[in-house]
Amino acid sequence: MVEVIHLAAGEQMPEISDHEPWLIVEASDDGRFFGTGSALKPNGESVFYASLAESDISLESAIGAAREWAVKYSVPRIWVQATADRD
Repeated sequence: MVEVIHLAAGEQMPEISDHEPWLIVEASDDGRFFGTGSALKPNGESVFYASLAESDISLESAIGAAREWAVKYSVPRIWVQATADRD
């Protein structure tokens, strides 16, 4: 099971070692939600996640697509920043 952790506005995903899998979904200024992540295949090869445009249209679809990838590559949690950073 993949844990989904919602971050408070302005909160960052915690630092993770280079060998730990990670996945984050972040809001953008234009209302879309982009997912990125990294994990290791069983053979030790790195694999990276970058969301597709069709899953960026809503938070629910972005988390759904990220969850599928997380299950496939044994990523235990998805960090979600649902508020765009407006610096």
